[in-house]
Amino acid sequence: MVQLRDHLGPAVGVKQINRKRVLLAVMIKADTQAGLSRRTSLSGATISGIVREMIDEGTLLAERNENGGRGSLVRLCRTSSVAVGVHIGFNHTRVVARRLDQGFDDLHPGASSESGANSGLERVLPDIRRMVDEAVRHVSGGRESDIVSLGVAVPRMIDPRTGGFTAPVLPPWHANDDLARRLRESLGLTTVVLDNDANLGALAEQTFGTDEGLETVVYVKVSTGVGAGLIIGNNMVRGHRGMAGEIGHSVVDPRGAVCRCGGRGCLETVIGADSLLRQVRDALTGSSVDLPDSLRSVIDRAHANDVVCVRVLEDAGRQLGQALAQVCNMLNPNLIVLGGRLEAASDLVLGPCRESLVRYSLRGAADAVLRKSSLGQLTEAHGALVLGLRSYDRDGEAQAAPA
Repeated sequence: MVQLRDHLGPAVGVKQINRKRVLLAVMIKADTQAGLSRRTSLSGATISGIVREMIDEGTLLAERNENGGRGSLVRLCRTSSVAVGVHIGFNHTRVVARRLDQGFDDLHPGASSESGANSGLERVLPDIRRMVDEAVRHVSGGRESDIVSLGVAVPRMIDPRTGGFTAPVLPPWHANDDLARRLRESLGLTTVVLDNDANLGALAEQTFGTDEGLETVVYVKVSTGVGAGLIIGNNMVRGHRGMAGEIGHSVVDPRGAVCRCGGRGCLETVIGADSLLRQVRDALTGSSVDLPDSLRSVIDRAHANDVVCVRVLEDAGRQLGQALAQVCNMLNPNLIVLGGRLEAASDLVLGPCRESLVRYSLRGAADAVLRKSSLGQLTEAHGALVLGLRSYDRDGEAQAAPA
């Protein structure tokens, strides 16, 4: 049985660094040698030599590609090592875990909790520990296992230089909240890394949502907040202070409502979950029907042909498309993916979104494929799992956010 920690320490010299890069790529996703070459930017000959050596050592194996593609699928031999991804939303927490010799679609989705960031750090930490323990026990079959990495997706900006929250720290988080340290202490781990949930949604879609190696992928998360994750050339674009992609705080109505960021008329105040719910409730006030109490209920009513809910969601798609048109003008992406809670209304949102995107962008800039997330509600947690594994590739050993 492969002990992966023996292979994940500091790498010295080009050969060791390349071996580690290939191993990490296989840990993230089993792939053909051609796919590994594309993902690692190593030559086909280099990949072939490393894979052959690691097969002889009993670390990797090659098996028939059941997807019908060319070339054998390179994957890990049996291991007890497990990677974990956690997504802390405003009103929920989700955990995924995967034994690293298994495919990404063989992971255990774990439990979900209705406590999230809005519940406060003290409330959510015990839930995370319980769900992580449960998920790891499931994927390991109850046997002793080794958590090699844990990544966390949060609905806030993360400074890539420090691994902590970027100022201004918007509620419900506080500037002195040290989520990484608290999770390390709670779970007894040495490696916990954080990033913005939209960034990690983009990472998951680029890694698992397509096999085409697309150059530019934009993941738009619309839930309580609104944000975009950007992947360009296999690299996550965070910006100098981790604020890249914050389209939810771009101003669309200078005389609009005040946003939690202190701005006025931000996109989030127009198409965020709270705003959409408020629009429906305002329209139905005084009627005899029960008022919806969540975005989920608004979407359910829209699917039952409630004309008010349909109109509010279609208008949200139009407004989102206008914002995304500016993203297309700047980046000309291959793929735009709709995620977050609004993804459940993609049948109502994506059509109007496409119409506005084409109307307000340069001709040709809106050629991007526009679709809903292929990974559903677990998209950000998938991305968090990948983030934890990729952290080993930064400078030879895993990096944890500073205590």
